[in-house]
Amino acid sequence: MTMNFDLFAPEPNPNLLPFDGEVEDCGLILDADQAQQYFDYFYRYLAWQQDEVLLYGKYFKTARKIAWYGDQDYHYHYSGMAKQAHLWNPLLLALKQQVEAETGQVFNSCLANLYENGQQAMGWHSDDEANLRSPERETVIASLSLGASRKFRFKHKTQKQTVDLMLHSGQLIVMKGQTQRYWKHMLAKSTRVLAPRINLTFRYFYQDAKRPES
Repeated sequence: MTMNFDLFAPEPNPNLLPFDGEVEDCGLILDADQAQQYFDYFYRYLAWQQDEVLLYGKYFKTARKIAWYGDQDYHYHYSGMAKQAHLWNPLLLALKQQVEAETGQVFNSCLANLYENGQQAMGWHSDDEANLRSPERETVIASLSLGASRKFRFKHKTQKQTVDLMLHSGQLIVMKGQTQRYWKHMLAKSTRVLAPRINLTFRYFYQDAKRPES
C-alpha cells in the first residue's frame, strides 16, 4: 500500500506514518523569498565536500556533497572514514533556532546535503546510529528542504507499507518516536529534476555514544 502526498503548498499534517513511528509535516515554514535567499547563501558559503565511504575494502566518493556543523567540532567514524563537524555558520545557527522554536526540540548539529540534480539521490536507510539516540531521549530529526522539489519515500522494515510525499522549498518535516527503528527512508531519483536541492537535517548528536557490538 502506497500513500501519496503531492501538494503544491503543503499544510501541516500531524503524522504521515500509519503506525510504528511519527513523521510530522510542518508545512512551509519559510516563504518563497526566504527559502530562495537561504538556498543561495548556503549553496555558496557552506563547506561542501563529497562524502567519503569505505565499503568492502574499496574507497568511494559520493556524487552528493555534505557539510556538517555543530555546537562543537564533533567527530566520529562512519563507513570506515573519520568525520568532523565545523562550528556553526551564523546564518545556519539562526535557522536552527527558528526550527527549534517551530518544533519545540533542541538540536546541537546539522548535516547538510547538496543534490545538484535529480540524478543525485539517497538510497534506503535509517538514521539509527548510536550517536543519534539515547535511553533518555528519543531520536528526533528535523529535515528542512530548500531548492528543487523532490520525492521523499518511507518504507516499513517488515511490513509492505510505503509512504511517498513531495518535499518543497521551505518545507519542514520532523521524524521522531520509533520512526528510525521501524522505517527506512530515501530520496528518489528523477530525470525531470534539473535544479539543485539542499536538505538540512537538524539532529542531537551524542559525542560519547558507543556503537553496539555487531
